[in-house]
Amino acid sequence: MMKNGSIAGGEKTTVQSAAEILENGGNAFDAAVGAVFTSMITECNLTGPGGGGALLACPLNEDPVLFDFFVDTPLPQPDKALDFFSISIDFGPSQQEFHIGQGSVAVPGNIAGLLKVHERLGSLPLKTVLAPAIETARKGVILNDAQGYLMKILVPILTHSKSGEALFTPNGNILHVGDRFKNPAFADFLEELITQGADYFYKGLGREYILNTVGEKGLLTADCLSNYSVVERDPLHSHFNGKSIYTNPAPSVGGSLITFTLQLMERLNTVSPTKLINLIHAMEVTAKVRQDVCNDPNDNYLISQILDENNFEPYLKQYNSFELENIPEDPPSRGATTQVSIIDKAGNAASVTTTNGEGCGYIIPELGVMLNNMLGEEDLNQSGFHNFIRQQRLPTMMSPTIIVGDAGPELVIGSGGSNRIRSAIIQVILNLTNGMNLDNAIRAPRMHLEGTTLHCEPGIKVPNKNKFSNSIHIHQWNEQNLFFGGVNAATRHEAVGDPRRDGAGIIY
Repeated sequence: MMKNGSIAGGEKTTVQSAAEILENGGNAFDAAVGAVFTSMITECNLTGPGGGGALLACPLNEDPVLFDFFVDTPLPQPDKALDFFSISIDFGPSQQEFHIGQGSVAVPGNIAGLLKVHERLGSLPLKTVLAPAIETARKGVILNDAQGYLMKILVPILTHSKSGEALFTPNGNILHVGDRFKNPAFADFLEELITQGADYFYKGLGREYILNTVGEKGLLTADCLSNYSVVERDPLHSHFNGKSIYTNPAPSVGGSLITFTLQLMERLNTVSPTKLINLIHAMEVTAKVRQDVCNDPNDNYLISQILDENNFEPYLKQYNSFELENIPEDPPSRGATTQVSIIDKAGNAASVTTTNGEGCGYIIPELGVMLNNMLGEEDLNQSGFHNFIRQQRLPTMMSPTIIVGDAGPELVIGSGGSNRIRSAIIQVILNLTNGMNLDNAIRAPRMHLEGTTLHCEPGIKVPNKNKFSNSIHIHQWNEQNLFFGGVNAATRHEAVGDPRRDGAGIIY
């Protein structure tokens, strides 16, 4: 049983920073904010100040609240020549194209969001909350296997600019596993936030540094940075297996899709993970409903319609009939996302997911910050790049989730992995529902359906193909892989970081 808290995150130093904050008298929200800022050094290829995220807070004796601080589209500038181009990243068995450049940068939200959460729910001074991150940035962190691997494959992005070369190739070669990564400019930036707050980044000198880096071939403006705001939303609330589930609502896509799949399976009494054909078919139906409903790129709230009873009922019938055609392919995405899950001794719970995409390729030298490339992410821009008509939230698959029972929060969970987020979280929840402990539920092999390709980790016993509703191609992986997400989850008795991404957990 925990004394101070239960913490799971994407890297051990990230988790240790949260533990230090709890030991100093902070609550789950202080610890979550501090851990995310630390992860911007320890997991710098996954998240950063120039990206966006969402934090689901479940304060003791209060209603849960979702802090939406994902990125905004800037105002459109249709005739502008943009620095926007594709780049090939070598994943070994395959290559993948990403779009980066100054024209790929959306309005960042992480700084505004994290500081807003601390202001609203934190109990310690911001100086104390940011102290572990500042120390880590100055002293550096030893790169683990996952971060060393990402450094290697992302060389074309990390070293695209001179400032990127200076930060990531300090000795002439890209940093690798076992090297120490330092970012003193980022430490200085955090100290500015302590005294000046988010205005430094969105309205002050930090904004000038951002605009200088984005330049004339990007879309960010002083106005779109000044106009950015954190939105506090009522979480999407549903029931599953006798528990309340809270997750990320529209305009997020991921929370609604997770809720839809779980409701579909529970209402049809097919929640057993041993009957994989049921889960595979539920994945097919979920992909189809997203394609059917999300057909207006400038209305990001359409996804909420999938849970209306009048829309839900026809898909129940399709599930039962096993008659589906033209299951859409998910756009390619690496899933550069990370997650922190915390329950403190008082019973406060926080689930926070953040990302920087792959990064735009440009470092703000004065801040030690690479901006995001969200306007170049295919899965966020399904109608094509730069087709937005106003400043608005981009949709996201991020799904920070908390399951609540009669005694309060029982499971705090989330995952990295872009379009694999929903399948990873669903499978862990189903594993727990069917009696696994948290460690086994996260370590268990996973599968993910993309269009007609069923990706399977070793240990998945694929049903006979004649039971499928489509001609599904099986892609059998040779080992567990970060492709299948990075679920970091905490209960009052267990805290587990996904080994697929060198995650860590601690109860103390």
